[in-house]
Amino acid sequence: MRFSFYKTLLISIIFSFIGCQKNEKKALTTDVNTTNSIQYAKSLAIEKHEGFTVVTVSNPWPDAVKNFTYILKEKNAVVPDSLKNYTQINVPLQSIVVTSTTNIPFLEMLGVEKSLVGFPHTDYISSEKTRALIDAGKVKNVGQNEKLNIEQLIDLNPNLIVTFGIDNNNPTIENLQKSGLNVLIQADWMEQSPLGKAEWLKLYGVLFGKEKEANQLFNTIVKEYNDAVKLVADQKPTSTVLYGSMYQDQWFVARGSSWVAQFMKDAKANYLWKDLEGTGSLGLSFENILDKAKTANFWIATGSFKSLVELEKANPHYSQFDAFTNKNIYTFEGKLGATGGTIFYELSPARPDLVLKDYIKIFHPELLPDYNFTFAKKLN
Repeated sequence: MRFSFYKTLLISIIFSFIGCQKNEKKALTTDVNTTNSIQYAKSLAIEKHEGFTVVTVSNPWPDAVKNFTYILKEKNAVVPDSLKNYTQINVPLQSIVVTSTTNIPFLEMLGVEKSLVGFPHTDYISSEKTRALIDAGKVKNVGQNEKLNIEQLIDLNPNLIVTFGIDNNNPTIENLQKSGLNVLIQADWMEQSPLGKAEWLKLYGVLFGKEKEANQLFNTIVKEYNDAVKLVADQKPTSTVLYGSMYQDQWFVARGSSWVAQFMKDAKANYLWKDLEGTGSLGLSFENILDKAKTANFWIATGSFKSLVELEKANPHYSQFDAFTNKNIYTFEGKLGATGGTIFYELSPARPDLVLKDYIKIFHPELLPDYNFTFAKKLN
């Protein structure tokens, strides 16, 4: 999976962040014994205490050696002295700036989208509900992800800015914090479990005082996902699958432990690179891909292609695959919002159950005869 194709066109978001209160990877010690309420996400821990919540974000980017710890403090709460050196955020929030479209569904699912006051490059947002707020002037465009408009953010003065990092160096975020603004680094994009990505909804639950609603919503997603897995439990993974497409001079395939590979495994398909170790993606030559996948039954193409003709124009060699000849090519990126944002990028991390059903509909259509694709589109 191309690195640029997940977090809101990451190819245009090459920046990173420092300055949040950090600590080495060690357990927090407080006077109250609590349990982490997170089940699937590997980079998030939420521990509820009397009057405050401790949120720990780990592994926020590849090879990170620091954790980020935040104390979400309710009104009149007393925070132990042992935790006062960490960033404190008063909750519930009344206003927020987020920097990835994947955060938008979380806000809408909890009914707090009106708290959004800023977003970098608002054209990326596809949701009709949030687009209406943008068109009404209630959500300001705060620049580009790699060049946030600091003066505008200071003027907006949101309760919190939620962002994400590629590595450990971004003076923009440090300057925002020096100006008195709270910044929280989110690491959902590092999750490889589909349900792990969706579980970051619970972070927004504690930020907005809607823990109960967030838990109920997430439990429903888990049930729908697991029900879909049970639907194909007796199926054999006989359909061979090619994934990706050429990007410049390389073809990026999803590694075997990536969330893309997990979807195809759960949908009972034989993904041809399922044994490729690691997460993320690997760039290969076209010849390498053709040699292994020429006879693949299905091709899940990356890119917003609308037809086989458009696909072949992008690269005439694509017609050498049997999946092209047999017209068994699908894309999850062909549905766009009113201003060109890709709906899949925005919504899919929050709704893995719908992504899985799309895959099952592709490989085992007889099991979901009345289901219509949410993201996937067959190229004709």
